[in-house]
Formats: sequence, structure tokens, C-alpha cells
Amino acid sequence: MSEREDGMFRLDGKTALVTGASQGIGAAVARLLAARGAAVVLAARSVDKLESLAQEIVAAGGRAQPLALDVGDAESVEERLASLPEDFADVDVLVNNAGITADNLLARMSLEDWRRVLDVNLTGAFALTKAVLRGMMRRRWGRIIAVSSVVGLMGNAGQANYAASKAGLVGFAKSLARELGSRSITVNVVAPGYIQTAMTEELGEKARDELTRSIALRRLGTVDDVAGAVLYLASEEAGYVTGSVVNVSGGLYI
Repeated sequence: MSEREDGMFRLDGKTALVTGASQGIGAAVARLLAARGAAVVLAARSVDKLESLAQEIVAAGGRAQPLALDVGDAESVEERLASLPEDFADVDVLVNNAGITADNLLARMSLEDWRRVLDVNLTGAFALTKAVLRGMMRRRWGRIIAVSSVVGLMGNAGQANYAASKAGLVGFAKSLARELGSRSITVNVVAPGYIQTAMTEELGEKARDELTRSIALRRLGTVDDVAGAVLYLASEEAGYVTGSVVNVSGGLYI
């Protein structure tokens, strides 16, 4: 590997905060950003899982700090961020990844399930972004990345609340990109398709085959596929990319 290649996509000296970091895409993103030099704040509700991941990252030579955070409780976000140690307090890269589902046909969907999904997936991103934004503006550098979904682009029966929240992240990011470009802060979206998770592993063989045939690349994505897109958008190499939606669906949605 050349010196130039080795120096690409480095995040040395930067602090990244990843929500939903206790498992799945969030954990993969946190591992990769830490491996590329970032000090990573691991945020989620499951503190035990966060502490285990932090130990793993530190054992590999990285830096990580667990943070118990419920993004669905927007009023608590600033207080929780204020509890971070000084060397993790200035967030340069924010990855709004936390998300939940409460699927149902709209005729059967409760107002509570509608509100709960919007509160976590969209309002949580608003509250956390607002809380770290002032520091980014002062330093005149920042990366804000929302993990949306192709469902927010193409829709999906039985997921009106989830699709609305994920589409909302796209509009949110595009608006912020226009607001913050003059401060050298980029705002972008990663929209994953079907990703290999514990849930997809439980599908029967027939259902998995049908799912795979709907994807141009004929395979489910991995959490590392998504993490790689996030790393790019977090890096200096993506400094001229803002307001974009990176479709990581293997051609499920084109």
C-alpha cells in the first residue's frame, strides 16, 4: 500500500458520536471510525453492550467512550452530552443512526406507534444535531451523517411511520446542507437496503431467496457495506460532498 493510500480516509484528531452504537450498523460504524483514528462516543440505551464494544475498541488500539443516551427523549440530550469527559466533548462527526420500527398497516397503526417512531428516528436526530452544531460552527468543520433507509425513498407497505421518519431525515439533511455549507460542515445521508441482521437470518429459505432476487447484486448487504459509506462521508476526501443521499441497497432501489 502506498503512503497516499494509507493516509486516505483517516480521522485522526477527530471525535465521532454514533447513536444506536450497541449493535448492528451502529456498532460496525463505530468500529470502523475508531480503526481509522477517530475517538468514538458510543451512544445507545444498552450500556452493557456499549461498555463491551468500548473495551473491544480500546483493546484494538482505539479510543471509545460509552454514553447512555435515549434519543427518543429529546429534552435529555443536551444534559447527557454535558456528562461526556472533556476529551470526548467536542463532536466533529455525528452519525444519526438510532432507529426503531413499529410496523402495521396504517388502518391499524396507533397514534402512539406513529409518534414513537418519529420521536426516535427523526426528532432524536434533530435534537442531537442541534446540540453538537454550535461547536462544529465554531471550529468551522463538521460532518453530519444520517442513516436513513431506501424505504424512505421508495416506501413500503406496513411501514408508513418508519418510511416517513426516514424520508424526513433526507429533507432534514438537504436543508441543513444549505444552511451549513459556508461553515465547511457537510450534511449527507446513507440509505441502506436489506442488510444481514438477526432478523433477516430468521427468514425462511424461500423468503430469503425471493428477497435476494429483488436486489440487482443478488445478495443482502452487510453492516460493513454501510459502515464504509459512512467512513467516506466522514472523511476529508468527501469534503466537497454535501446534501447527497448514498444509496447502499445493492440495486434494490435504482
